[in-house]
Amino acid sequence: MKSRNLATISLAVMACGFLITLFLPENIGTELLRGGFEAGLVGGIADWFAVTALFRHPLGLRIPHTSLLLKNRDKIVQSLISAMENELLNKASIENKLRKVRIVSLGSGLLTKFMSRKKARTEILGQLSALVQRLPVEHAVPYLQTALADYLRDAELGVAADRIATRLMNDGKDTAALDYALEGISGWSGRPETRAMLGKIASEKLAEVKLGGLKGMAFQAFVGFMDADMLGEMLQGMLQSGIRDFREADSPYREEMIREIRVAIFQLVNDEAKITALKDWAQKELQGEEAAAFLRQQLEVFRGKAAAMLEEDRSSGGRRLFALYAMLIRRISGEKEWIQGWEERIRASLINIVEANHFRLGVLVKENLDQMDDASLVNMLEDKVGKDLQWIRVNGAVCGFVVGLVLTVIQMI
Repeated sequence: MKSRNLATISLAVMACGFLITLFLPENIGTELLRGGFEAGLVGGIADWFAVTALFRHPLGLRIPHTSLLLKNRDKIVQSLISAMENELLNKASIENKLRKVRIVSLGSGLLTKFMSRKKARTEILGQLSALVQRLPVEHAVPYLQTALADYLRDAELGVAADRIATRLMNDGKDTAALDYALEGISGWSGRPETRAMLGKIASEKLAEVKLGGLKGMAFQAFVGFMDADMLGEMLQGMLQSGIRDFREADSPYREEMIREIRVAIFQLVNDEAKITALKDWAQKELQGEEAAAFLRQQLEVFRGKAAAMLEEDRSSGGRRLFALYAMLIRRISGEKEWIQGWEERIRASLINIVEANHFRLGVLVKENLDQMDDASLVNMLEDKVGKDLQWIRVNGAVCGFVVGLVLTVIQMI
């Protein structure tokens, strides 16, 4: 039974009891009951008036000093805001509480508890997979092109190329490249079609030579004696013999060629004009359609692999995700100074936020209360504190009844 109904019933009982005693035979018992019910009726009505006067005008009559809550609405709101800002949720208490909390440890514990749940991990992976699938990679291509071009423009390619060339030479990559080239040339020069091509070229060039005198006669005799096949075979043998000499480790020709290659490489990497021209060419190519199509294709491939990896881990319950999280936590937990630094930074940020926005608590309370009309405010207060106030009415009626009995006895005496 609601306290409001109970209070009304108690008042009705007192009123009915008093009326009934008016028609009962006069005796001591009737006088005692009449005195008790009369005092209880007076006490109940008085307390009903007092409780009702807090929220509204009793019986709709504008009696002075009634509807106290509505008349003092602004004072009550300001008092509530003041109590919240200065007593219940004052800045000092919030800041002291924040200083006692180990924010990183608390967050880590909550996150670990969350990540230990298989359902949570699969949900995270599902959301990540959906996000990866929706990423507009084509929109990222222009920004990626610009970033690469800017990096290339500011990069010290000459220094980097010099370091790379030095490292490659120290590792013997220049000689390895020479041996590879010689091997390829040797294979090419040993082909029959190469021999035929060399013979044809030599025959054509010899026919173009014009010499007079005895030298001319001797040269013409030599050309007449040698046909294209013989010239090709001779040149082929000479070429392969030279290649074999270059491939010998102790060959002076080999050492000279390697030295010339190294000199040419260092001249190239230290040529500012050529490096600048190379950078300009590369930047221009990066901004072209072919580079954009290549980057878009690579991003699509990367997205497909990432989505497939996420789906695979999702089907296995997020084991890789949890392993990655555990590895990060173990790594971070060993960095005591790093954790302490983040604790201080986060705490300082939260304290600054509290100091800068503490007044908003009062603003929020006032805005919410201002949005409520008088009837809604009265109903809210009655719902929160009205139950206890209605018991005042019940207690008033009961206490009045008891006091009425006592006073009647005293009167009789």
